[in-house]
Amino acid sequence: MKGDHFLISTLAILAFATFLASAYDPSPLQDFCVAIKDIKDGVFVNGKFCKDPKLANANDFFFSGLQNPRNTQNPVGSNVTAVNVDNLVGLNTLGISLARIDFAPNGLNPPHTHPRATEILVVFEGTLYVGFVTSNGDGNRLFTKVLNKGDVFVFPIGLIHFQLNVGHVNAVAFAGLSSQNPGVITIANAVFGSKPPINPDVLTKAFQVDNKVVDYLQKQFWYDNN
Repeated sequence: MKGDHFLISTLAILAFATFLASAYDPSPLQDFCVAIKDIKDGVFVNGKFCKDPKLANANDFFFSGLQNPRNTQNPVGSNVTAVNVDNLVGLNTLGISLARIDFAPNGLNPPHTHPRATEILVVFEGTLYVGFVTSNGDGNRLFTKVLNKGDVFVFPIGLIHFQLNVGHVNAVAFAGLSSQNPGVITIANAVFGSKPPINPDVLTKAFQVDNKVVDYLQKQFWYDNN
């Protein structure tokens, strides 16, 4: 009987602690947030400071321009137009954002992750080959699909994913993301184009390649299509 009482009490405490964690420790909205003692030295508080609601107006909730195609004449053949809290301030605290992705024929949105968002993609024009890779614990399984106009695909939060235009004409897709500031980490850019560069000894061992290969890759221009 005492054991049952202890178990019930423990579960109640854990449930209460989980509630407090959920209420007072929101999911991160930026890569990091270093604590400060004086607010005058601060810029962000896990996102953005809030405007006085009485001063808000319709323009705070408005963005125009997603009907316009972006230039895809770049090394990867794609261009992402993001609509997030940085250019649509009314999204602050709402937990959603949007993006338009333009693809030239054979254009690629390179393997990348969104550390703070799940992505749902709908093809507006063209044909895309898309996929994501599961985590190490799941064996790094690859899920792929060829999408045509009107098709929808979901990329789970934090997983590496990509989109490739396999058609002979330009393609357009729209993506919804479950964060006002989902972030993006393009894998090749981060690994081989970091500033300062990652020690080559780390990369040669990690990728099991020769020093010359790493040196070559680190000297490339890694284009950011966002």
